[in-house]
Amino acid sequence: MENNHVYLPEVYQRPRMLTFRPIQLSDKAVIDPVFRSKSYMSTDFTFTNLYAWQALFKTVFATEGGTLFLRFTDEDGVCYMMPAGKMPDREALELIMQDARENGFPFILKAVIPQMWESIERAMPGQFHLVPDRMNYEYIYLSEKLLNLSGKKLQSKRNHINRFKADHPEWEYLPVRTDADIAGCLAMLDEWIRTTPPQDDASQRHDYLSARVMLENFHRLQIRGGYIRAERKIAAFSLGEPLTEDTFVVHVEKAFAGITGAYTIINQQFIEHEAAGYTYINREEDVGLENLRKAKMSYYPETLLEHGIVTLAQP
Repeated sequence: MENNHVYLPEVYQRPRMLTFRPIQLSDKAVIDPVFRSKSYMSTDFTFTNLYAWQALFKTVFATEGGTLFLRFTDEDGVCYMMPAGKMPDREALELIMQDARENGFPFILKAVIPQMWESIERAMPGQFHLVPDRMNYEYIYLSEKLLNLSGKKLQSKRNHINRFKADHPEWEYLPVRTDADIAGCLAMLDEWIRTTPPQDDASQRHDYLSARVMLENFHRLQIRGGYIRAERKIAAFSLGEPLTEDTFVVHVEKAFAGITGAYTIINQQFIEHEAAGYTYINREEDVGLENLRKAKMSYYPETLLEHGIVTLAQP
């Protein structure tokens, strides 16, 4: 008698597919532990930046096999970030390559720092091509140097602080703790965007919006903040958080350019009060803006954390 039954394996493994969705505040509990396990010095791998810049980059995420997958959109189209988690690198990379194929995207991997590129080359040697992404290199400083501003090269920074203290003898640094502190910083931020001549209208607007998201969600994001008050008015404020065991990241720094030394003193005081005990300070990238690059270089970074863009190698 003919047997027409079709026998299936005891366990049927469906092909893995990634289901991406927007990032919500509640996802911090899922994403933070993954980033902590990797200890990347890159600020792109913080929940705060993913959430605060989500409106611009349309960032979405997926989880599969204990691994976090990130996808976003910029001027080059849809891009991916390096998967992070328990899945072997080769398997994780193949999943995002599959996602790109199925959706008709060219495969582009961004925010690739050197240790990630080494992992990619070990997992799939010779299959990818990397080009530098200078506008996204991150500026890493020794905390001690930013705090003490010692040496001839930083004499001008000390002069700016001395000038600020002379002009505003009753100045004070205060931590962001209460809703009133947050409201004061939000009011200052609104005045800053109204009165600061833009170097790049779109870039400045998005910078303002991301800072506003961080302030409005300050407690839920669990970040740190501080501000400088002079003549009963907030002259500058800064926001940041621990990045790794030895590195602290400054996400936001805003000051009124017309107040001499305001930027310099919030830089120093924020590190002294909120980043004590951290060896390195990550002050993020310059996004290709010449004035911002000049300002960051004027503090003489200890190193630049290189970023690369990865695409498929040409056959």
